[in-house]
Amino acid sequence: MLVHPQFDPIAISLGPISVRWYGLMYMAGFLLFLWLGRMRAEKFPQRGFTAQSLDDLLFYGVLGVILGGRLGQVLFYEPGHYLSHPSEILAVWKGGMSFHGGFLGVLCAMALYGRKHGKTFFEVTDFIAPLVPLGLAAGRIGNFINGELWGRVADPALPWAMIFPQVDSQPRHPSQLYQFGAEGLLLFLILWWYSAKPRPRGAVSGMFLVGYGMLRFLAEYFREPDEGIFGISYFVSMGQWLSLPMIAFGFYLLLQKRKS
Repeated sequence: MLVHPQFDPIAISLGPISVRWYGLMYMAGFLLFLWLGRMRAEKFPQRGFTAQSLDDLLFYGVLGVILGGRLGQVLFYEPGHYLSHPSEILAVWKGGMSFHGGFLGVLCAMALYGRKHGKTFFEVTDFIAPLVPLGLAAGRIGNFINGELWGRVADPALPWAMIFPQVDSQPRHPSQLYQFGAEGLLLFLILWWYSAKPRPRGAVSGMFLVGYGMLRFLAEYFREPDEGIFGISYFVSMGQWLSLPMIAFGFYLLLQKRKS
């Protein structure tokens, strides 16, 4: 039976300064965004994105990810806890970032970026959509290192079932790694292939919404469900509820663009 290695969440400690693996994974995601973005900017120069605009995009995106991700965690998943411990709301270094909150934060940030630089919303989101999944993959590795967001109880005969000692002694699905592979690597390959050819405006964004939403919905069946708002449990998990609008709007975009 595999046992979670119980990594030290601190990667580097220099006196009073500590660098956590979680933060390094976010940094890796941002660097991958810049690297892949330069590749797309060179391949599609007609879209008007340059190295300078990528730096600006990343700045807006980082603000959206951090502010939206943290507020999403507070409002969607643990409002009771943070109402009782408001001082912990800003403690992002301890983990606890909601993808769906970060997603909404990034959408707001991209709208502001487009308004400032004279680009439509979908011009911006179509460009960045294929750059996002590898950053999500890095975040899931951070979740696994932290030993958080563990999976549901699994059949002991499953070769990769894993015990998370901080939870209990039952074998569980390493759902962080499932999401690393599905929402990270697989979604990246799909979007990179799909966006390699000219598509109607909004289609790449629609494919991201459908792809992430469906893969996240499936992954939730292997992940220990969150309690939801104020400790209320759901037959359909909070992550699945939040993914349904993404799937619906993504299909709407794809169908509309196909007709146009």
